[in-house]
Amino acid sequence: MDDFEAFLDDGGIVEADDDMPDAYREAVFRFIELHANSELMGGLTEREWIPRTPGLRHKMAVLAKTQDEIGHGHLLYMVAADLGCKTRPDMLEDLFAGNSRFHNVFHYRAKTWGDQVAIAFLVDAAALATQQAVFKNCSYGPYKRILRRIIAEEGFHMRFGEERMLRIAEGTDIQRAMFQQSIDDWWWPALQLFGPDSKPDDKLLRWHIKSERNEVLRDRWVQKFVPLLHGYGFTIPDPGLAFDQEADRWMVGSIDWEPLKRTLRQGGPDSARRISEAAANWADTRWVRDALERVSRRREAA
Repeated sequence: MDDFEAFLDDGGIVEADDDMPDAYREAVFRFIELHANSELMGGLTEREWIPRTPGLRHKMAVLAKTQDEIGHGHLLYMVAADLGCKTRPDMLEDLFAGNSRFHNVFHYRAKTWGDQVAIAFLVDAAALATQQAVFKNCSYGPYKRILRRIIAEEGFHMRFGEERMLRIAEGTDIQRAMFQQSIDDWWWPALQLFGPDSKPDDKLLRWHIKSERNEVLRDRWVQKFVPLLHGYGFTIPDPGLAFDQEADRWMVGSIDWEPLKRTLRQGGPDSARRISEAAANWADTRWVRDALERVSRRREAA
């Protein structure tokens, strides 16, 4: 392990067919599987809004975003499967059985168009920040390469959120009130997406799967979005939020991590519905997978 870690410290890149310690293989696999699950569940969140989106232009954007997110998930499942820990169908079966995790923000329901804008503006920005930090110094080559494409497309999603937020900020009192409620509902889940402070012995950092500590990424996100939202006349639902004049930075109040822990136990506000509907869709489309498998077997036998 010492030689392997020295290789990583020197900027070494690991490929799927390279020899690697089992602990590293498992850590990379779990990290990518979580990312894949989150992209897929995020795509299903977007899909719910296709028929409800206001206006044709917005509808086209949501259609494109849904396609992007589900596509990201399947690309990541292929990368994860190459590690040999689980097959792609096994990963999906585990997800739909509630046996594997996805990011906390997808355990909540988007109830209004304002929520959809808050997700694109706040959540997509948080996800993009974490992905960029992984890409910067990722030691696992296949993941690093696929992240280049994912990050490019996620950047468009964040820009969509910024554009929609600006339109709402310049809109009616009713629209602004709707978006303020969405900020109140989504600020903490978005902030908690970064996770608690990284542990001193975080293996993901030591093995260069991640490049920055959770608290650094979280703070950078806060420094960007607090002044942005304040500048457009919105408030932050954090009674402990304060500006440190000496440090010239915003300091958040105490973070309650219990909601995040509940989502990790599949106990979020919308976890049961989201998982059950995804599982039902998976079961309903089994005939397609079975038909494709029969065609594949006939081709191999020919």
